[in-house]
Amino acid sequence: MKVAVLAHEKFPDRAKTAVGLLRYSDYEIEAVLDRDNAGKRVSEFVPDVQDAPIVAEMADAPAVDALIIGIAPIGGGFDESWRSDVRTALERGCDLISGLHYFLEDDDEFAALAADNDCDVWDVRKPPEDLTVAQGVAGEVDAEVVLTVGTDCSVGKMTATLELLEAARERGVDAGFVPTGQTGIMIEGWGNPVDRVVSDFTAGAVEEMLVERGDDYDYLFVEGQGSIVHPAYSAVTCGILHGSMADRLVLCHEAGREAVHGYEEFDLPPVPEYVDLYEDLAGPVHETEVAAGALNTKGIADDAEARAAVESFAADLDAPATDPVRFGERDGDDAGIDAVLEAIL
Repeated sequence: MKVAVLAHEKFPDRAKTAVGLLRYSDYEIEAVLDRDNAGKRVSEFVPDVQDAPIVAEMADAPAVDALIIGIAPIGGGFDESWRSDVRTALERGCDLISGLHYFLEDDDEFAALAADNDCDVWDVRKPPEDLTVAQGVAGEVDAEVVLTVGTDCSVGKMTATLELLEAARERGVDAGFVPTGQTGIMIEGWGNPVDRVVSDFTAGAVEEMLVERGDDYDYLFVEGQGSIVHPAYSAVTCGILHGSMADRLVLCHEAGREAVHGYEEFDLPPVPEYVDLYEDLAGPVHETEVAAGALNTKGIADDAEARAAVESFAADLDAPATDPVRFGERDGDDAGIDAVLEAIL
């Protein structure tokens, strides 16, 4: 499917959905909408993903099958400055795919235009209506379960999950992916958006996916969300932790981050404290361990400094760690990724 991706004023650093789709999805991305960088190309900002032109508005995009909202601001609201782009897409007969908490199919104008132009609207964050509480059975599936957890939100949990999944598959491991957020669901075409689920049903939404796929693979890689210390998102983190009953955890962190993103008055605890926090919280439901780490070093320009940061992170964890995007398959240095995989598989 050919798509355009809306990422106004956020690309690339605050458009993780857009970047995730460019890196991992099967969509043919024909254009990225970003009025601040119109006239440039994706490759000028992110060189190791699909390339595409950056345009100012949907009217400038080439013919596509769908428009994807590729950003999700805090709270998941709809910015009215995007309305003309969505309107133009529908008038051109394009489907809509959105990961916002604001459901486009419930917008009167968009619903009418979609009906008039025979367009489908997929609000990825709209959960199924038949979810229920967890039964505590995820630990009974045949697959070994690996869950990414974070020191904060937006540190690269989905990216680490997919990189480790890909590396495991390339080594012949029978592994599947369990998406829990809007970007992962868009990439895989299925999943439960756990941050939109009623809190009582969060663990059940994760458990349901594991039960559905747990006997089809030897390993399941579960995409984590939020952080157990996050003042807003800790509830969804705990729900995934207990619902997945993970056998091993991979702690994800961004090098240099010292405060909670968007809540900078809250300092992040030292890395070793997270090991105890996650293991102690998971233990009464299902014993697990932080077996490895994934460090996001995108903010460090020098490779040698990035490797030193990874080594320091691994020492803090007392476990192997790597930056799975920067080091590994893409640069021909498999040692770090091999060590992490050996620890979690």
